[in-house]
Amino acid sequence: MAAFGRYRWHISSLPASVPAIFIGIVLWAASPHGVGAAEPETLYKRCATCHEIGEGAKHKVGPHLDELFGRKAGGLDDFRYSESMRAAGEAGLVWTADTLDQYLERPRDFIKGNRMSFRGMADPADRQALISWLETATQQAPAADPTVEEVSTSGPVSGFADIVLQMDGDPEYGEYLAGECVTCHQASGHADGIPSIVGLPKDYFVTSLFEYLNNVRSNDVMKLRVANLSNEEIAALAAYFSSLEPQ
Repeated sequence: MAAFGRYRWHISSLPASVPAIFIGIVLWAASPHGVGAAEPETLYKRCATCHEIGEGAKHKVGPHLDELFGRKAGGLDDFRYSESMRAAGEAGLVWTADTLDQYLERPRDFIKGNRMSFRGMADPADRQALISWLETATQQAPAADPTVEEVSTSGPVSGFADIVLQMDGDPEYGEYLAGECVTCHQASGHADGIPSIVGLPKDYFVTSLFEYLNNVRSNDVMKLRVANLSNEEIAALAAYFSSLEPQ
């Protein structure tokens, strides 16, 4: 009996007129050799939404992944982790190929209360391919944290973002404005399908808003929300959310 997608059938049930070469092709495609893991670079695109690696990597929604293997969970002092991630590291969790495999399968089950919005990678072959690729891709020293003066964005939003990043945002004003944000993004910092913005670095927060405004990122709700914000309001929101500690 061979399996293909949701369907299972016996070769003996096929008409005699079906060419043997066709049967061979289908059997090969249905086998583990034909349906192997996706390309690791393709798999990493899902991670790249929140994590950076490589030269100049910095924190986004999630921490950078440079020198990930052998790092204690929640171990970067300059990133605001959830309390549960910090606690896992303090209890002895270290990122290895094995622990990453368990985490990536179902992140919220492996570390209860962590705020990663990614729901999991069910295919063991995909996890193995991604982890093997990450072991090489993350073997380098992380870049130094950028200051406001050193932040350099790219693309059509760079000028707008740089102007706002030079401003001293008022976090109290940002808290006043944040009511509309937390109708979707949880004030606690948890992420249930919608990314957390609690503790988000200022440069990433500001750049993201201008990317929505300029169609670099595609989300009609976010574009509508950002369209009416002034530079002062964006700076205030960035100052407020970057000052918060996720619960």
